[in-house]
Amino acid sequence: MPVPVLDAARVILALKSAAARTPKRADILSLVAREIRSAGAPYTSVYFYMLHGRELVLEAFEGRPTHHTRIAVGVGVCGTAVETGRDQNVGDVRAVQNYLACNLLTRSELVILIRKNGRILGQIDIDSDEPNPFTPGEEEAVRAIADALGDCLPES
Repeated sequence: MPVPVLDAARVILALKSAAARTPKRADILSLVAREIRSAGAPYTSVYFYMLHGRELVLEAFEGRPTHHTRIAVGVGVCGTAVETGRDQNVGDVRAVQNYLACNLLTRSELVILIRKNGRILGQIDIDSDEPNPFTPGEEEAVRAIADALGDCLPES
C-alpha cells in the first residue's frame, strides 16, 4: 500500500498539544483543519461538521468557503455518513444523486465520522479537486485523526 500523503501522527501530536492547552472545541477543530490541509493535494478543503440533533453544523474549515453551513442528516454525502453510521469515500461526486456541491471544482469527497464512546459527534469532510485520490492509506490516516479527536474533544 502506498504511503499516505497525510502524516496522521504529526496531526495527532498537534491535536493533543492543543487539547491540553485549550478546552475550546472550535480552536481544536480549526487547528486540525489547518494541519490536515497543509498536507497539500489531494486535501483541497477540510470541513468539520458537528452533529446538533438531526443536523450537521459547520464549526470549522480550512480551504474554500461553503454556503452549506447546515446539513440535515440523510442529505448528501455528509448526511448519509451520519444516517448510515459509515464513513464515505466518494471517488466521483458527480455520480452521487443527492450530492451537495460546496463548489464546482470538487471531484471527490472523503467523510470520516468522529465518535466518542460509540456516539457520533460529527465528521471530518474532505473535498478534493482530484478524482479518486483517497486510498485506503489516506482513509486510515484520517480515521486515526478522527479517533484522536473523539478522545480529546469536549462534547460541545
